[in-house]
Amino acid sequence: MHEDFGPPADPFGDPGDPENRPARLAVGIVGTGRVGPALGAALQLAGHKVVAASGVSAASRRRAEALLPGVRLVTPPQVMAAADLVLLTVPDDVLAELVAGLAATGAVRPGQILVHTSGAHGVGVLEPATRAGALPLALHPAMTFTGTSVDVARLAGCPFGVTAPEELRPVAEALVVEMGGEPEWVPEQVRAVYHTALAHGANHLVTLVAQAMELLRTAGVAEPGQLLGPLLGAALDNALRSGDLALTGPVARGDVGTVRKHLGQLATVSPDIGQAYRAMARATAQRAVRNGSLKAEPAAALLDVLNEENH
Repeated sequence: MHEDFGPPADPFGDPGDPENRPARLAVGIVGTGRVGPALGAALQLAGHKVVAASGVSAASRRRAEALLPGVRLVTPPQVMAAADLVLLTVPDDVLAELVAGLAATGAVRPGQILVHTSGAHGVGVLEPATRAGALPLALHPAMTFTGTSVDVARLAGCPFGVTAPEELRPVAEALVVEMGGEPEWVPEQVRAVYHTALAHGANHLVTLVAQAMELLRTAGVAEPGQLLGPLLGAALDNALRSGDLALTGPVARGDVGTVRKHLGQLATVSPDIGQAYRAMARATAQRAVRNGSLKAEPAAALLDVLNEENH
C-alpha cells in the first residue's frame, strides 16, 4: 500500500484547474541517475511528495540524497508499492527488461501512473505494465542533465517529448507543465525519429566543438573556447532561424583550394578529425546544392576532392 498523502487527483481532469490537475501524488523514482532526482525535486516543488527511490551506485545514491533529502532508498518493487506515480529513469537499453520484470512479479497496480523518460521509446515499451492496469506515459525532457540542483532550475521552459494514449494526454501535459516544462506531442510511430534528431544534434555537436577546440590548441590557441564561443553561438542562432540558408564558409562557397588545404593539414595533425571533416563537408555540400547556394559544377569539384583517398 502507498503512504497516505491524500487522495490522488483525477488524472482525466482539467490540468488548468488546481482542483483537478494531478496533485498530492505519492511519487516514486526507479533509477536515481542524473534525470530522476531532478524531476522528482521539480514534482515536489509542484506539490507532490517523493516517498521512495531506488539507486544502485554510490553516485546515484549521493544524487538522491542531495536533491531528495530524507527520501528513503529502497528496492524497485518497494518503490512501486509506495507510489501512485512512478518515474522510470533508467538507461534506454534496460527499460524494457525492467518493465517486464515489474509486471511479471505483480509490482504494478491498476491505476498507477507509470512514466518513463527515455527519448528513444514511446509507450509501447510499457505494454507489460499497461496490461496490468498501469497508466503509461513517455515524458522525455529535451535537455542535458548534470546531476546537480542546477537541473531543476533548467527545467523552466524545457521542452518535453510527450507520448501517451490519447485519453491520458491531459495528465501527461499537466505533469510536464507542473515540472516547469513545455509539452511537445510526439506520436508513437515517430518516437525513434524524434530521438535520433536530438541525439544527432546535441551529441554530435559536442564532438564537433571538442574537435574544433583540439585543432585550435594544436594551432597554439590557449583558450579555444573564448575564440569559438561568439562564432559558434552566432552560427547556432542563424541555423535555428534559417536552416540551410545559414550555411557559410569554403564548402558553401565552393572554394575547392581551401578545402584541399584543410584536408592536407588534417592528414598531418589529426586523421581522425579529417574523416569527420570529410563526412560533414560532403553533407554540407549536398545541402548547399539543394538550397541553391552552391552550383553543380563547383559542388562536383568539391566532392571529387572530398572523395580522394589521401591528402
